[in-house]
Amino acid sequence: MALLMIEVSVIIPTWNRKPRLRRALETVLAQESVAFELIVVDDGSTDGTETMIAAEFPSVTYVRQKNQGPAAARNTGIRQASGAWIAFLDSDDEWMPRKLRTQLSFFEGRPDYRICQSEEIWIRNGRRVNPMDKHRKYGGQIFERCLPLCIISPSAVMMARDLFDEVGLFDETFPACEDYDLWLRIASRFPVGLIESPHVIRYGGHSDQQSQAYQAMDQFRIRALVNILNSNVLTPEQRRAAAETLEDKAAIYIRGATKRGKNDEAARVQAMLSRLETSLPA
Repeated sequence: MALLMIEVSVIIPTWNRKPRLRRALETVLAQESVAFELIVVDDGSTDGTETMIAAEFPSVTYVRQKNQGPAAARNTGIRQASGAWIAFLDSDDEWMPRKLRTQLSFFEGRPDYRICQSEEIWIRNGRRVNPMDKHRKYGGQIFERCLPLCIISPSAVMMARDLFDEVGLFDETFPACEDYDLWLRIASRFPVGLIESPHVIRYGGHSDQQSQAYQAMDQFRIRALVNILNSNVLTPEQRRAAAETLEDKAAIYIRGATKRGKNDEAARVQAMLSRLETSLPA
């Protein structure tokens, strides 16, 4: 019997999340009407993840690397992938059974789109919650809406593999907000599709999330904004909006760092701004 051509490469980065990873894997393997490969990139786990996958999920492509962070793990998966489409799933999240099929159908009817995401159900500390308005998802040309914070979820995304050839991979120098940085690069140039029904269950509130590891996540968003302003890909309107967001975030961060006695952090951000001042719109 001829093998089905792989349509989607599913990439799950993980680090010491064996119980949650098992749940995530089961929801990928339950996907309906799609030919996919499933790649787990183990970012140096020490909790028996490799043994569990070998025993319970022999069809999974398992790649192990030393601990380098989520950006490097996702990039390793992208380089391993053979599908024309890439879908990410965080190891603490779940998919509904027709998540991949629904997104492929979206692209079939909209050839001008190369990335889309779905709505999500949020679970925090074991209870369903409604996302705040600032987390609301949008479709189309959404660059300006992406500036305040990350409104594109890796677990909800499917995107064309060759999109990375145009915008680059995840920036591995970011210990957090690496996805915010990538979405700015994509949304500045391409429309982002939105499927207005939930196909992801997104879990939060546990202590091993990246957002719990850093006191001030805006330090990384500031870096991403500086990068996109230095990229020379923005329209004048996009550049003005990015500059305004950068100035607001930097002012708040500098005040907070100074108040906490972290003058070196405040000076570092001020230096980034000073290098941009001559090219920022008035």
